[in-house]
Amino acid sequence: MKLRKALLPLLAVSVLALAGCGGASAASGQVVLKVGDQKGGSQALLQAAGLLDGTSYKIEWSTFTSGPPLLEAANAGAIDIGAVGNTPPIFSAAANAKITIVQAGQHTGPGDAILVPDDSPIKDPQQLRGKTIAVAQGSSAHGQLLTVLNKFGIAVSDVKINYLQPSDAYAAFTQHRVDAWAIWDPYTSQALLQAHARSIVNGSSGTANGYSFQVAATSALGDTAKVAAIKDYLARLAKAQKWSDSHKDAWATAWSQVTGLDPNVAKASVNDGATLPIPLDDKVIASEQQLADAFTTAKVIPGKVAFAGFVNKQYESTGS
Repeated sequence: MKLRKALLPLLAVSVLALAGCGGASAASGQVVLKVGDQKGGSQALLQAAGLLDGTSYKIEWSTFTSGPPLLEAANAGAIDIGAVGNTPPIFSAAANAKITIVQAGQHTGPGDAILVPDDSPIKDPQQLRGKTIAVAQGSSAHGQLLTVLNKFGIAVSDVKINYLQPSDAYAAFTQHRVDAWAIWDPYTSQALLQAHARSIVNGSSGTANGYSFQVAATSALGDTAKVAAIKDYLARLAKAQKWSDSHKDAWATAWSQVTGLDPNVAKASVNDGATLPIPLDDKVIASEQQLADAFTTAKVIPGKVAFAGFVNKQYESTGS
């Protein structure tokens, strides 16, 4: 489908192979779980919480710039599971990708935001009409942007959207080549602290559901040994998410050390809220369906997406 072809060029992977925390080559017969990650994501969190040790399987980490290319890799079977925001699974479902949503989380803070430069005349989302906005296509920030436009009666055709990955968008934003930037943390905190950006709207205004998902490659769920590894991994991750909420200073310090993120940026991002495990229930599915329908109505994705058809609840863990 055209949508899948459009996302393929975004795929950029750097692989860090670990044995829990060890080497790349698995012992004979040992399961290798291929996990997709984003900078400062699951790997850093599990390491900080001390929950990477003692696995019966090896973990091979692959780092992606955002959720859409991560799910392209899952669809291709290049990874077994990975974490994304609320919108990438909708785009993958629209492309009929071979992915399955297996666990949910929700951010407790402002989440995604739309930023403008400090000297911008834009004070209110209403003023986005006619402006150029940077966003990563199919990302959670893309979903929030669409929701904001709908809330304020602005058609997608009334703005110019530049589809840029975070590093390119940050450059365009700081060089005033775009009027606004729809983005997620830690990039939000970085722009607010280092580029003196202003937030004109964020998830606290009800324009984002704050959900994130663990998404598995359908092919991995057909492998009994990998299913066992996935279940264990999801349980560890849920515990690590709860740990991060009760150990904010330790998590911020570890996050900064692992990723090279400015300590002040890491602290600000962590203090904005945590992503905590929640049940993958009908409320979550209904909210995601509503977002998918908004993309369909705006003709951003082709046809209607049945979100529930890509969900399987039997693998989830809430870390209890």
